[in-house]
Amino acid sequence: MPIKVLITDDDILIREGLKIILQNDERFEVTACVENGLQAIQYCESQKVDIALLDVRMPVMDGLQASREISEKTTVKPLILTTFDDDDFILTAVKNGSRGYLLKNSSPDRIMDAIKMVYEGGIVMQDSVMKKIREELVTNPKVKIAEDLFSDREMDIIKLISKGLANREIAKKLYVSEGTVKNYITSILNKTGLEHRTQIAIYYLTGSKS
Repeated sequence: MPIKVLITDDDILIREGLKIILQNDERFEVTACVENGLQAIQYCESQKVDIALLDVRMPVMDGLQASREISEKTTVKPLILTTFDDDDFILTAVKNGSRGYLLKNSSPDRIMDAIKMVYEGGIVMQDSVMKKIREELVTNPKVKIAEDLFSDREMDIIKLISKGLANREIAKKLYVSEGTVKNYITSILNKTGLEHRTQIAIYYLTGSKS
């Protein structure tokens, strides 16, 4: 079954270009193209969507706010695709539940691989974006998380989530089933009060839950 993708961008050329690229690959189905974050939320609440591609700057509602509301209100996974590599945008996107942050100058293959990885539960960050996150960690040194709160296996999973691995990849590395990985992630979320795996990664990398 193809991955159902919603494209959200106020530039019609971008929308139509992405639509053509994705529809030429049988792994994807573009269910709709919308012009702003509010339309994206409304669509995700009423239709079956797996991945919501979101630009950052759009009229009516930007992609950062839309990402937060889509994460809170639906099971759709937001993925930012934008021209802006602004530090604040990147960190806000991740904190708001975005499962990835890619720049529009990425190759079509890179974008399609990212959509597939996010669909499978992974986190995707472009190299230049990861560089900015690393620079942020150097500027603001990491506060250690309360590791004694977690079992050794839970810490293994937290570290692998922070590397962007999907459940399937974590299961393979740890020689356990995907169901077992999901159970551990549920336990981690319950212990931390966090809501999704992206927040687990940020918690591990920064020591902050906010």
